[in-house]
Amino acid sequence: MGSKHIITQWFDKWLQGDFLNLPISETFKHTSPFGTIDGKKAYLDLVKQNQDKFLGYRFEIHDAIYETNKACVRYTAKQSEDFSLAVSEWYYIKGDVIQNIFSYYHIGDIREERQLEKLKI
Repeated sequence: MGSKHIITQWFDKWLQGDFLNLPISETFKHTSPFGTIDGKKAYLDLVKQNQDKFLGYRFEIHDAIYETNKACVRYTAKQSEDFSLAVSEWYYIKGDVIQNIFSYYHIGDIREERQLEKLKI
């Protein structure tokens, strides 16, 4: 199975709400701005406990790069009409399953000292 097929499975399982059958290894790790979840069981337990935050998304895929053992996808995840999240993820594959994901997205307001000044025209 190629990386494109495995990543397509990943998104299809999320669309179907079938998170228990995600194509991930037993030693799966997911790293995001919230930290690292280590292990398939820990990841699935977290999703099960927080289904309202993980399920019910639509995905608009903007860009994807597929290589032999890795892929990168940039997408917008939309849940209901009022929640949208811009995401970039790197997927690392071993065999026919995802071994690691590194997920990048913004999780909160920008601190005042980090905000850009507006241009004066």
